[in-house]
Amino acid sequence: MNIYDSAQGRRSAILQRLREESSVNVSELSREFGVSEVTIRKDLRILKERKLLLRVHGGAIMDATSTTDEVEERNFHFKQLVNSREKEAIGRAAAAHIKNGDTILVDSGTTALQVVRNLHSFNDLTIITNSVNAMLEAVKYKRFRVILLGGTVRESSNSIVGPLAESNLKLFYCDKLFLGVDSISMEAGLSTPSMEEASTNQVMISRAREVIAVFDSSKVNKRSLAFIAMPDKIHTVITDSHIPASFKSQLRSMKINVETVSV
Repeated sequence: MNIYDSAQGRRSAILQRLREESSVNVSELSREFGVSEVTIRKDLRILKERKLLLRVHGGAIMDATSTTDEVEERNFHFKQLVNSREKEAIGRAAAAHIKNGDTILVDSGTTALQVVRNLHSFNDLTIITNSVNAMLEAVKYKRFRVILLGGTVRESSNSIVGPLAESNLKLFYCDKLFLGVDSISMEAGLSTPSMEEASTNQVMISRAREVIAVFDSSKVNKRSLAFIAMPDKIHTVITDSHIPASFKSQLRSMKINVETVSV
């Protein structure tokens, strides 16, 4: 099935186009995706309702007038849609690294959330997370011990951050940390737009025996505001097959296990 046959696939592609070109046209999208203009208008209406774009005559543009909180909320929903198939495949591959009896730590990234959605084959896990979304997914299994960290809630991402969350983290020893990455480069390391998230992630890394970074290849060779750690703190990287070969080689030269998935 073509990715554009699904509404989610089309909307993800529309958002990707907006990020690259700042505007989209209904007629052009209709021809490219092979669907009616009515269908494209419905896609744009739904994305507008999610505050992911602004509708204009004949198409849509990125919203440059949002407040900081609105931008953060938009970015979270945007992340959930963009590269969604890659994230789902990465989540499945990452779950294969878990063993029954493990205590796993899951951060608030959208790719890390996919790990929690792929735990069907396990019956004995302890899941610790600072993500309200990951906690809600984990409790659906009704057989795991689920621990949601206390602390300050970032409403834009439904994540728990701050000194209280970091203090809670120091109570635990974890087998594996599944760490989402907003940006990663050899020079700048792992980084994120949020200083609070970065600080919480640093403590997470210190409490885990094995750090597994999960991210799609669009995050490579980029840098965000707040530093988390250098790549040598990672044991395993799970990403998609579009990761640059040179970056993969650099990771492996640092004795970091690199696993790629194809979509």
